[in-house]
Amino acid sequence: MGTRSKIALITGANKGIGLEIARQLGRQGFTVLVGARDSGRGTAAVESLASEDIDARFVQIDVTDVQSINSAAKLIAAEFGKLDVLVNNAGIFIENKPPSTIDVSRVRATYETNFFGPLNVTQAMLPLIRKSDAGRIVNVSSGLGSIGTMSDPDSPYGGFSLAGYNSSKSALNALTVAFANELRDTNIKVNAADPGYVATDLNNHSGPRTVEQGATEPVRLATLGPDGPTGAFFNDEGPVPW
Repeated sequence: MGTRSKIALITGANKGIGLEIARQLGRQGFTVLVGARDSGRGTAAVESLASEDIDARFVQIDVTDVQSINSAAKLIAAEFGKLDVLVNNAGIFIENKPPSTIDVSRVRATYETNFFGPLNVTQAMLPLIRKSDAGRIVNVSSGLGSIGTMSDPDSPYGGFSLAGYNSSKSALNALTVAFANELRDTNIKVNAADPGYVATDLNNHSGPRTVEQGATEPVRLATLGPDGPTGAFFNDEGPVPW
C-alpha cells in the first residue's frame, strides 16, 4: 500500500499506544493527524513527532462530544479532502469494583468513550474514508473484550471481571463486524486490534508489553493490502476469539 499521500487520524494520540501508532505510521510516510482533547498535550505530541521528521498535525477531538467530532471532520475535509486511515484508539478504564457493586454511572461513562465514541467518530469520518483508494478503520480493542477468552477459566485474563470495560470492548468488537459487513463491497476494511497488556497510564504502567509492541498490530491492520481481511479481531500472534 503506497503511503506517501496517505492521511491517518488516530484518536487519543497524544500519549501511550495512540502516540506510538502515530509514530509508526508517520515513519511509513503517512501524514498523521494527532487526535486529542487537550490542545497543549496534542501540540506537544505533534512537536515530538515532528522532531523525528514525521508529518504530524494536531486535530482537537473529544470522542464524547459530537460537536467536537463534527468540527474535526470538517477540518479534515477542508484541508485534505479525504481520510485513508481511522484508528479509534481513545479509551478509558475507570472501574475499581466488581460487577455486583460497580457504580453504574462509571459503566455508562466507559461506554461513552469506548463504544459510542468510536461509533460517532466512524460515522462522521466515513464520508471522507469513502474518498480514499483504500480506506482502513482500526478499532483498538482488548483481550478483555474477548468473550471466548474471558469465559475460559484457564485464561490469564479470567480474574478481570470488569462489567464496563470488558463489555464495552466486546461491544466495540460487535461494532467492528457491523461496519465491516456494511462496507464489505467497498474498498474499506474494518478490523479490531488487541494491543495486549501494554504499560500505559490506563493501567498505571503495570503491563509487561511496551507501547512499541502494542502499536504493531493496529499499524499492520491500518496498512493492509487489498487482499487483507475485514471484520476480524487480531493480536500480533494471530486471530483472537470473539
